Amino acid sequence: MKIESVVLMLCAMVIAIPWAQSVSEGPKGVEEWFKELPIKKQKVTKLHFYFHDTTTGPRQTAFQIAESNISSTTVTQFGRTFMFDNPLTVEPDARSMRIGKGQGFFGAASFEEPRFLMNLNFVFTQGKYNGSTLQFLGTNPILHRVREMSIVGGTGVFRLARGIATAQTYFLNDTSSIVEYNLMVQDKIKVMLRYVLFVFDIGNVFIIESAFIIGSTSRIRRTPKIL
Repeated sequence: MKIESVVLMLCAMVIAIPWAQSVSEGPKGVEEWFKELPIKKQKVTKLHFYFHDTTTGPRQTAFQIAESNISSTTVTQFGRTFMFDNPLTVEPDARSMRIGKGQGFFGAASFEEPRFLMNLNFVFTQGKYNGSTLQFLGTNPILHRVREMSIVGGTGVFRLARGIATAQTYFLNDTSSIVEYNLMVQDKIKVMLRYVLFVFDIGNVFIIESAFIIGSTSRIRRTPKIL
């Protein structure tokens, strides 16, 4: 007599990152967090440079392009938006070697504190990253000592990039700022996913645990167990 089996997917739990109650801030904390990721071993690129933003004067690099009807009456200048094309250098000194440009826009996005919504692209023009880019999207609470933003993509050698950027203000006045950036970049990320199948048969329950790697054809399958 043919035995009919009913396969039910009861649980599909994705385990892609370590669980934690708190996350350490700052470049060192981000680097340690990356080391704990359950990812297939591959190269992680660390980048460090300075971002120069100037809003007035003969060397202005950021220009206002829009504002809301309440920008001038709110403490945070809510809605005021700037487009920028800022130099990236290896040292805080603007005369040091330039490695690229930071291009994009930012706008005041909070009523409570100075917090910018940023769409930022780092365009590299020197060395082995020449012609490659990294894309960022997130909010930037500019008065916080350390800010964290997501790397959501890239081009060139950074295709399919994911990562974390930490920003720390090195210098700030009414007309310009210098921001120190530390980046942890993982391209073509491969993350382990696991799922469990419960297979019900007459008199027995089989458990099949399987796993696969995003971004590759690797697959792990364990021998079914009878409960």
